[in-house]
Amino acid sequence: MTFNIQDIPLQSGRIAIVTGANDGLGFQTALAMSKKGIKVVMACRNLEKGDKARREIIRQQPETKPELMHLDLSKLSSVHAFADEYMQKHDRLDLLINNAGIMIPPYTLTANGFENQLGVNYLAHFLLTGLLLPLLEATPGSRVVSLSSNAHKNGKIHFDDLNFKKKYSAFAAYSQSKLACLMFAKELQRRLDKSGSKVLSAAAHPGMSDTSLFKHVPAVITGILGPLIRLLMVQSPEDGAKPILYAALGADIEGGDYTGPDGWQQWKGEAVKVKGSRLSDNRQVSKRLWEVSEQLTSFNYKI
Repeated sequence: MTFNIQDIPLQSGRIAIVTGANDGLGFQTALAMSKKGIKVVMACRNLEKGDKARREIIRQQPETKPELMHLDLSKLSSVHAFADEYMQKHDRLDLLINNAGIMIPPYTLTANGFENQLGVNYLAHFLLTGLLLPLLEATPGSRVVSLSSNAHKNGKIHFDDLNFKKKYSAFAAYSQSKLACLMFAKELQRRLDKSGSKVLSAAAHPGMSDTSLFKHVPAVITGILGPLIRLLMVQSPEDGAKPILYAALGADIEGGDYTGPDGWQQWKGEAVKVKGSRLSDNRQVSKRLWEVSEQLTSFNYKI
């Protein structure tokens, strides 16, 4: 079964947080949700870019009222501040879209000493979800969607060197972070089920989408092979957002589902349910990752 956003009825009265909503997949997700009557809270690090994106959503959907809030995922203090501010302003949360991410940057550490991709892509979202979980549980029909990537299939969790301080490989670190996101989505659902919670946790990946994530790809690749890659492998951010919207709004989505494109190698195509790597379903590794994540973020889930 493929997903079509046009088949989704209006969602008036619902509210969603989309991290990284100022650009690429996040912007397209926020725009599509706004068109369905969902109030979107755009959680962005750069408020100037965020406001420009907010105004563009209003231009395309004048009756919508997206809200812009500051969130810097490279600082756990900012995650705490965002969650506190959100819960002061709002008494419900229907959809949490953990979208924001970075891909293969030069080696840097977050303010809390995490390898940047692990910290931004995974650990900050792990903490954000935990902080907002009470509000999600208080909202009927709520969902959490975690963004993974095809790259997770090449990943493993380097428990002996999670932050790549011994030897940095940008792609290995990216793959680890996206595997962690998928494992988190599945482990979260297992724990929600065990606790009797009705919150649904799912994951999605956009295939190969033409977004700003590619800014760190070597110029020799984008310059020489770029036109061919875009022609054969890459889809637009609008199409790349479809699996995210399917995971968030699809009527047949169940806890632990993973969505992505249906084309060759899942690079592009219509949004469908897909399979993750065998490692992504490893419960022992997932449990260990969860426990380590709680230690690193100094936050213990109540499920």
